[in-house]
Amino acid sequence: MSERLFGTDGVRGIPGQHPLTPEMVRSIARAAAGLLLKRRPSVNGGGPFIVMGRDTRASGPALCRSLARGFSAAGCRTWDLGVVPTPAVSYLACGLKALCGVTVSASHNPAEFNGIKFFMGDGLKMPEPLEARIERLVTKPPACAGKAPGSGRGRRPSVPCAIRKGVGGRGEAVDGRGLAGRYGEFLRSVFPAHLDLGGMRIVVDCAHGAASAIAPGLLEDLGAEVVRLGCAPDGSNINEGCGALETRAMRRRVLESRAHAGVAFDGDADRAIFCDEKGRIADGDALIALAALRLKRIGILRDDKVVVTVMTNLGLVKFLENEGIASVIVPVGDRNVADAIEEGGLSLGGEASGHLIFRCFAPTGDGIVTALETLAAVRESGRSFSGALPRYRVFPQILRNVPVAKKVPLKRLPAFLKRVRVHEGRMKGFGRVVVRYSGTEPLFRIMVEGPSAAQVRRITADLTKAYLYESRQEESCLLRPT
Repeated sequence: MSERLFGTDGVRGIPGQHPLTPEMVRSIARAAAGLLLKRRPSVNGGGPFIVMGRDTRASGPALCRSLARGFSAAGCRTWDLGVVPTPAVSYLACGLKALCGVTVSASHNPAEFNGIKFFMGDGLKMPEPLEARIERLVTKPPACAGKAPGSGRGRRPSVPCAIRKGVGGRGEAVDGRGLAGRYGEFLRSVFPAHLDLGGMRIVVDCAHGAASAIAPGLLEDLGAEVVRLGCAPDGSNINEGCGALETRAMRRRVLESRAHAGVAFDGDADRAIFCDEKGRIADGDALIALAALRLKRIGILRDDKVVVTVMTNLGLVKFLENEGIASVIVPVGDRNVADAIEEGGLSLGGEASGHLIFRCFAPTGDGIVTALETLAAVRESGRSFSGALPRYRVFPQILRNVPVAKKVPLKRLPAFLKRVRVHEGRMKGFGRVVVRYSGTEPLFRIMVEGPSAAQVRRITADLTKAYLYESRQEESCLLRPT
């Protein structure tokens, strides 16, 4: 069986190689638009249109051109936003009542990768069943695939006249870069009107990505003195030694400049990680704790619940429980967090990686919204950044990423799974083991958490060894001729 086209966060790969060849990208766009047109043939009383954005990778413009041609073949115009954060595509797709939104980005991955993420007209990520239908259409034999399928708070932007009049066509996207300003207006409306950031020095690391042209200026407009880092994208340096996954440069600059805090975004700005004035990291768990207490205090934490994932530290779960806040625990992935928020009618959820969803503002994770809400909570506390963060015991945790050539199904590794169960049993409910394949990279992830750092290290080493041994044995069996 071939690898799935869609992973946990859209289609991802190396441009020019399957699945990101021009032909396949056009087919994906054509199939997606055709299926969506069947569900919603009339948009805004005019012709159907799609909003599209990208991050700063050099491969982005060519992929966008292929997408626009595919959309055009299905009868849809494309409004090209240019380089914008992924959450801007979600916001504008919803606000403009577009057929859908699409962003070309590989998020936190290195510059040689790229990807395609779809958003529905309500700003939520495309559901997996619809992705599966697109996948089936584009992987049909050529004779079948050749037929076109289907031949919160904040200000909502108005629909541009050019879209209403049907500008564009013949596979070319309409220039929509001016719409980025409407997303900026929405961001300004997120920050409480009675507050400002005057007197704060903040290091802002944009990972040479999509936040570069928006986040530093926004924080300066709110009164902060901004020290820029990772704000000079050249098409090949996105996420390189900077950003939410590489925070050493940010922490060092905070100490050197005597800043009050630092914030790092990833390449498409849908996640944010902070550090305090002492250079100590405040990850997504810490930001969820801060946000949950604030939202509960001002009366907008719905049902006194937050959505977290199995990777969330047990220390946070126990802390929130003591504060009268229940945790809804879901599998890894911001899509799972978003789904649980929608199903429960909740207002907050997120991951330790820095993906936070403030549902009172937006339907998806937004790193800049997370930064604004975090800084608002700090300002309201009247304390330093470190002083504003809630105190809770963090259980020792190790996440080991094991590179893999082939993702052997875990059901084929019974000895490894038995070893996982044995280790979990020995921790007697005071620790846990989470094993899974990455949905975006060729990695097997082993997360071990427990009360003792030494025990966590031993279990991690043992499981890594056990996985490598049995998976290689299984690969050998699969490769033998029958």
